[in-house]
Amino acid sequence: MMRNVRLPIVASVCLLAGQLAHANIEVTFVESAPKDQFILHNTSQCTLKNLTVHLDLSNSVGHLIFDTTATGAGVEVFQPFEVKKGNLKLISASDVKDGDSTLSLSIENIAANDSVSFTIDVDDTLTQSELGNIRVSGSEITNALIEITTEGQQTFSAMFDNKGKALVSLPSC
Repeated sequence: MMRNVRLPIVASVCLLAGQLAHANIEVTFVESAPKDQFILHNTSQCTLKNLTVHLDLSNSVGHLIFDTTATGAGVEVFQPFEVKKGNLKLISASDVKDGDSTLSLSIENIAANDSVSFTIDVDDTLTQSELGNIRVSGSEITNALIEITTEGQQTFSAMFDNKGKALVSLPSC
C-alpha cells in the first residue's frame, strides 16, 4: 500500500523539478575582419529580462583591446561598437574609446533560445601573435571575463575558453 502512495509523490516532484529550467547564456567571440562579433545566446527555455553585461578583456591571453578609431592604441582597421541584433545598448559610456579593454551593456530582454549581438574591432597587443595584431585567435581571448547581473541584482561570471566561448550559468527561471 505504501508503495502506491510513494509513486505519485515521486512523479510530482520530478514534474516540479522539470518545470524549473536552468538559465544559461552562451557568449561567443567571432573573429571576422573587419568587424569582430560578440553573440550572447540565451540557451534556456525562458525569456531573460533586464540584464547588465560587463565584458573585461584586460586579463585575456592576448592582452586584447577595442580598436574603435583610426588613431590610438589599435592597429590599422578599426570599427566602433554597433548593435547587430537585439535590444541592447552601451551603458559604460556613449561609445567605447580606442584602447579600452572593458565595456558594459544593458539588455532589455533575450527570448528563450534567441540571441543578441554586437560588432566591434578587437586587436591583441602582443609583440608576437598568432594572426598578427589585427586579427584575434580564439586562444588570445582566453581568460577574458564576462559578468552578467540579473534583474534581481545577482552577478554571475565566466571566463572565455581557447575557442572564444564562455558559458554563464544563471539561476533557474
